Amino acid sequence: MSAHVDPKPFEEWSEAELVQWIMDGLRRNLIHYGCWFREVEHQLGLERTLPIEADAGDAAFGIMLKRLSKVLGFELEDGVPKALKDMDKAQLRQVMNAVAANWLATDGVWFQAVEKVHGMNTAKRCNDTCWTRFSPYEAYRIKKLLGLPREAGLEGLKTALEYRLYARINEQAVEVVDEHSLIFRMVDCRVQSARKRKGLPDYPCKSAGMVEYPCFARTIDPRIETECIGCPPDAHPDAWWCAWRFTLKP
Repeated sequence: MSAHVDPKPFEEWSEAELVQWIMDGLRRNLIHYGCWFREVEHQLGLERTLPIEADAGDAAFGIMLKRLSKVLGFELEDGVPKALKDMDKAQLRQVMNAVAANWLATDGVWFQAVEKVHGMNTAKRCNDTCWTRFSPYEAYRIKKLLGLPREAGLEGLKTALEYRLYARINEQAVEVVDEHSLIFRMVDCRVQSARKRKGLPDYPCKSAGMVEYPCFARTIDPRIETECIGCPPDAHPDAWWCAWRFTLKP
């Protein structure tokens, strides 16, 4: 039998305890939002969920920012924190880099948390499946941000690749082969470079890439097919970590 717990009423909580509840409440907000996305995707499929999330996300973020701005005392301008709008381009790029780095860090801590308990294979399986949802989601958001058409072609893909979160973290290069194909190379990968500095072998990320890149490309334009030129555990030259060929089919 579990021990009896007699919780204190909120009125008796200390400031530190109230702060702890607030931080946990914010976390629950994030998870609940993700649960909604996951269940709508399960019920309706990803393609129909993406525009629904666009509407729900715009509304939810607007509501949250407006309410928090009142209680935390920060000013909004056109629905955006004024502190952001007052920054110059250099400051905004720093914020962009921080957002991208936080995304990668979150990805890493999830992977490590699963790996610690259930091992590398389970963590990789979770990671690969996660990309089946995040990669098309990111492509959809970029298309919306840039106003790209449904069939954006290789030029649209080339542009969209520059707007990924990864593009703020890693060094990448795109070679236009001809009007029907281009090659994307990850010249410097933050994760792989860190492993190399530690004397660790390449992380075998090909299984994730085989989901990540085709899903991204097809969302930009369903006519685009993806071929892996090389990705760990494949051997690769020092000039790049992974490379992918995208071909526009008629």
